[in-house]
Amino acid sequence: MPSMFERTSKNITKEIGDKDLRPAKNLLSATRIHQFSLLLKRKTHSQFWEQPEVPIEVSLMDILEPSSSVPETVKTGQFHITDTAVKKWKARVSVNAGVEAGLLPEAAEFYGSSLQYQIVTIPFHTWTDLQKRKLLDPEPLFLKQCRKTAVNLYVVTEIVELLNSPVLYETRSENILGKFSFTWNMFVKGEGAGERLKVREKELTLQKGMVMAYKRKQLVFKENGWDIYHISDDDKQKTFPEDIKFRIMRSEGVKEHVRKAYTEEIPSVLPIGRIEKRFGQEFKHLQEEVSQQMEALAQLTKGVQDALFHNIPAMLGDRGALQELMDMLEQEPLGHLSGPGGTILNELRKDSSYPPVNPKYPILYLLEAILVLSDIQHDLLAQSKEKRILLHQRELVRSILEPNLSYPWNIPFTIKPELLAPLQGEGLAITYGLLEECGLKMQLDSPRSTWDLEAKKPLSALYGILSMLQQLAEA
Repeated sequence: MPSMFERTSKNITKEIGDKDLRPAKNLLSATRIHQFSLLLKRKTHSQFWEQPEVPIEVSLMDILEPSSSVPETVKTGQFHITDTAVKKWKARVSVNAGVEAGLLPEAAEFYGSSLQYQIVTIPFHTWTDLQKRKLLDPEPLFLKQCRKTAVNLYVVTEIVELLNSPVLYETRSENILGKFSFTWNMFVKGEGAGERLKVREKELTLQKGMVMAYKRKQLVFKENGWDIYHISDDDKQKTFPEDIKFRIMRSEGVKEHVRKAYTEEIPSVLPIGRIEKRFGQEFKHLQEEVSQQMEALAQLTKGVQDALFHNIPAMLGDRGALQELMDMLEQEPLGHLSGPGGTILNELRKDSSYPPVNPKYPILYLLEAILVLSDIQHDLLAQSKEKRILLHQRELVRSILEPNLSYPWNIPFTIKPELLAPLQGEGLAITYGLLEECGLKMQLDSPRSTWDLEAKKPLSALYGILSMLQQLAEA
């Protein structure tokens, strides 16, 4: 289930109704994003998901020559939205195949908020004036680092800003009957027989001025200066265009079978009645991609594998630490960290004789996939490792992806009961939480669910994570 903040930011975005608005993902983003802020997006190592945008402590004004004029913005409205909801569940689970379980939970959730906000935009003539300002000379060190790592940069062009300091509140209650050992929505734990009632209340106070949603446009550097792509928002452009010589060198370094697999053309004419499937978006291609990373993972030393298996789960509660580890891995030579990330880096330094594939690549792939998922999913993954249910979860995720990944619409599907059987009780709740956070509509009292297009990227990332963590567990 989404966090209180994320649910609220998504509700505001949906209420405004602008498809280009992006809800702020968490409190950290809400405090760091401002008008003209720069967002950083790293290149991805996968064909099936992309890395999230990261707000950084640099704005467009920090890389342009100074000016005495203040860029004009336009503020619209003082809107007020109150959102209150009550949800109730009553589920009878019977998915055992040789495993005894009795469960009859009743759950209720109540949440609400009352927010005042305004929309702040940048008029077009402001951009015209801004583009008369040149980039700083010499180029700031920050831009040199971004150019070297080939990241993309985006400029925040519109924000939805809080005008009050609202309190978000949430109450959840559970009444469980029967014999159980179960966690429901991550806040009820217990085992025994009879009846238990649990109530949990949460409050979160937001700060005035926080950004709940935003628009961004890509920043592109050219030989004669810089520009903003006001119309295109498809991420096909590059902030730092490569020169022709570099493109040729990189192309020659790619293995022929991999290059062929991802440049193969799709016939424009299909037989009557045949469903068009996008090449590279079918499950077999995801499986091939993950298998290549698992092969590279298997070539790492035992020390590195052990360090990954024990330290990455320890970092799942700290998104910043995961991002720092990625940053240090991308440096040449490797950067330095303390804590779990430092343990992984130290093990990598011990073996200077790299296998055919640089050992950093499968680690970066795994970290990138983890960062696609939400903070709630990170907590559930850590619990999954402790309960040793990674293999069962992977097979369940595979059973959902394999028949559905290539469909361009929402369709119902049914989960095989035999795949749910090993995930009784708390394991079932943890697994359903992982799937719900991907965007799937799950029902605890039924094996039926609905495939949602928004679930493609996070569910593909979850499949990669479960596959690689299970391999590390076996090793």
